[in-house]
Amino acid sequence: MVVPELHVAQSEADARQLAELAREIWTEHYTGLIGAGQVSYMLERYQSAERIWQDIRKGGVTYAWLTCGPHMAAYMAYSDKTDYGDCFLSKLYVKKDYRGQGLAKTLLGHLVTRCRRDKKRSIWLTVNKHNSGSIAAYKKLGFSCIDSVVTDIGNGFVMDDYVLRREI
Repeated sequence: MVVPELHVAQSEADARQLAELAREIWTEHYTGLIGAGQVSYMLERYQSAERIWQDIRKGGVTYAWLTCGPHMAAYMAYSDKTDYGDCFLSKLYVKKDYRGQGLAKTLLGHLVTRCRRDKKRSIWLTVNKHNSGSIAAYKKLGFSCIDSVVTDIGNGFVMDDYVLRREI
């Protein structure tokens, strides 16, 4: 087995690669959950190369990804937002061929280490209420449900999510 290697996004080229990875993962995983129209809208609004690069440039959001050999396999994005805890894990996605190999746990381990170093108390995230596989994975990683939210994201779409939190 290839040992995954962690990378932290720092360039516009990194943002482009992450956007391509996001498109692949989201199209495969989320079309059945929220429909192709909402997937397309959310990719453009939240996961485009321009948006990712803007997040990186202005600071406050860190993007990191794992490679397995030469292949991008998983990524996450996080920031210090205190709505429900000290650190907001806004994105954690794994390519289909790499699911079940502990990559989400590896990425989360990196984030937990950083949060402990920075004296953060908890990590929180939102997950689609119908995304049962991801909900189960997050619970296995120590998260528990603390809230339920419906967020209007425009263009007639909403995000119908659970809020999960993990104490550190």
